[in-house]
Amino acid sequence: MNKADRSLQAARSNNDSDANDLHGMPLPRLIAPNILPFRRTIRRPELRQIVPLADTTIYDMERRGEFPRRFNLTARCVVWDLTEVEAWLDARRQASDSAQIKRAPSPDVRQRKHRPVKATPVS
Repeated sequence: MNKADRSLQAARSNNDSDANDLHGMPLPRLIAPNILPFRRTIRRPELRQIVPLADTTIYDMERRGEFPRRFNLTARCVVWDLTEVEAWLDARRQASDSAQIKRAPSPDVRQRKHRPVKATPVS
């Protein structure tokens, strides 16, 4: 018995629903659930829509290990794994909610060369 016959026989033995019966003969299940994982990849334009960061920021974060790494499908096609990007977004949201991400300090407006801040009158 070859591999195809065994898989067909296993599919018939696992078929317990009457919905797949055709004239009293059970139909084989061609694809079992969760055997073929579906992993979606996204290219740069779609990544820009999901993650509103500049390309250089994303590349710097990738280099530091703070963002999911891209990989090459071909010599000219670069993609990211969508599940990794979504997991990164969820982690960033949780870190932001728990105040683990530091906000950038406000700039010192007194050091401006153009449009200096006027002194407030002392009352």
